Amino acid sequence: MWIRQACPDDASAVAAVRVRSWQAAFAGLLPQDYLDAMDPGREEPEWKTRIAEAQWPSSGVLVAETEAGIVGFTSFGPSQEDPAVAEIGTLYAAPEVWGAGVGRQLMPATLVALRQAAYAHATLWVLEDNERARRFYEAHGWHADGTAVDDTTGGASLNKLRYRHPLG
Repeated sequence: MWIRQACPDDASAVAAVRVRSWQAAFAGLLPQDYLDAMDPGREEPEWKTRIAEAQWPSSGVLVAETEAGIVGFTSFGPSQEDPAVAEIGTLYAAPEVWGAGVGRQLMPATLVALRQAAYAHATLWVLEDNERARRFYEAHGWHADGTAVDDTTGGASLNKLRYRHPLG
């Protein structure tokens, strides 16, 4: 497996990983009809634009790739709350490779990019009920900082927790 910067041609694979990951990870947390209606084809243009407009290293998308293709990705950029703080917006792996080390390789590569961009701290948001993700982040040095928000996705009211990681 290797980690590299995404290019716009990766948008289709990134969208497919995101949809499959959401459908598996959020089953039981989000309404099933919402998850079933997710379509990588509808998300591909947004990912193509996001990847093309990245300002490396302060923002970007990294992909995890094997001989089989893209199996995971992460995206990051300046936080909307404070542009001096980085925010990891996504970190997803295809369900069939969960537990195979994709996230364990993407996370440090992302933190290296954030340090190269001279961010001092990074944040991310995680669903309070997504225990698998929370365990992953905590194992990689992230800690809930006490900030929570209510989010409505697919008609479900969800509590999201902000996690923080020092980069210095």
